[in-house]
Amino acid sequence: MSDLDLFAGDGPERVGSEGTSAEGDLAGQDAAGVDLSAPLAARMRPRSLGAFRGQDHLLGPGRAIRSMLDQGAPQSMILWGPPGSGKTTLARLIAAETSVRFVPFSAVTEGIARVREIIEEAGVRLQATGLRTILFCDEIHRFNKAQQDAFLPHVEAGTVILIGATTENPSFEIVRPLLSRAPVYVLNALGEPELRLILDDAVGAEGRGLGGSGVTFEDEALDFIAAAADGDARRALGVLEAASNLVGTGGQVGLDAAREALQHRFATYDKAGEGHYNHASALHKSIRGSDPDAALYWLARMIDGGEDPRYIARRLVRMAVEDIGMADPVALHVTIAARDAFQFLGSPEGELALAQAALYLATAPKSNRAYQAWSSALAKARQTPGAQIPLHLRNAPTSLMKDLGYGAGYKYDPSEEGGISQQTYLPEEIANERFYEPGPFGFEKTVAERLKWWAERRGGGE
Repeated sequence: MSDLDLFAGDGPERVGSEGTSAEGDLAGQDAAGVDLSAPLAARMRPRSLGAFRGQDHLLGPGRAIRSMLDQGAPQSMILWGPPGSGKTTLARLIAAETSVRFVPFSAVTEGIARVREIIEEAGVRLQATGLRTILFCDEIHRFNKAQQDAFLPHVEAGTVILIGATTENPSFEIVRPLLSRAPVYVLNALGEPELRLILDDAVGAEGRGLGGSGVTFEDEALDFIAAAADGDARRALGVLEAASNLVGTGGQVGLDAAREALQHRFATYDKAGEGHYNHASALHKSIRGSDPDAALYWLARMIDGGEDPRYIARRLVRMAVEDIGMADPVALHVTIAARDAFQFLGSPEGELALAQAALYLATAPKSNRAYQAWSSALAKARQTPGAQIPLHLRNAPTSLMKDLGYGAGYKYDPSEEGGISQQTYLPEEIANERFYEPGPFGFEKTVAERLKWWAERRGGGE
């Protein structure tokens, strides 16, 4: 077989054309080779950058990927973004705009043997014709470290241009050597205005779209679908197609039909990945920022997304001691009670206890002085592990210990005049250390006044 025989059947994947000419004559395809029996989302895949919606931070004038395309020099990259944000489509368009071969590959359904095959073909193609190859690896995070390492020498040598797509944080899922050769570009979830444009495109397009379907669409229904899609263009087009099929030729898709087609909107929440930690962070920072409305919203997102309520309860307890602390010691009791209430009531009734705890924390005075004091004390304890316990603080259960001076001179403060003695309690070498400085809010204001009163009577007041 000659080198050129390797390119037989390249038409549908060859860049720019997406399968034109003879492909358009096949039954069930339009003139551009689009399979008209495919789902609407596949049929409406943009064929040019002008039809691509969203991601202006990457494709706007002077932006990273736009500049790369203007120079006609595609480079290896990792596209990171949520489902339906356009990762695969963008990779195809990069190939189309720069006139290179596009070879898709799924890390879910194919293995490293297929990667080697693609790379071998790409090397022969480059040598025979000078045509470069984009190897598009969908779900690249599914490959383990060794499998990802297999790309490195071929990316470095320029045999292939690797474009990896992932919904997971590349910092954790992609090996560092690959990240150094393939910069990460972040795709954002699409906004409602962008999704509405995508829906309008599908409604108006004849042939591959719904323009000639005999179905009409109310604006209210399209607005609803755009809002319900959670930034996912594929989901939006799927709901639109389902609603169209529901009413049939000559029908009208209104709000009721759109809702029926949607059935149940699954929350876009990842309980195991980055979304899990980002939602928890949003809840924590909303409470720390004393915003009860935001706290309730992120709590609702977590609950509705299927987060383990026990995990939420643990986070709330942590917030009570870390961010409220001594400014309102009752916060700890509230969060523990909320945890127990949920365990007693279960879902959904117990969720109200978590919501009440979140509200309490968000509206409580804030102080991290206890957290800081503990960190400082722990650091000092590690610096001075040999500091001797003062004799008057030592336990003296035997006569020998008493003879050695254990416990000698200890003063019991409640028995002293005024309830305060002149005693010290830290080791001699750190006797003047101060770890806890109460803040000016909530209960800590009272604590500060009390500590000042004690210090004055010990002779240590200012």
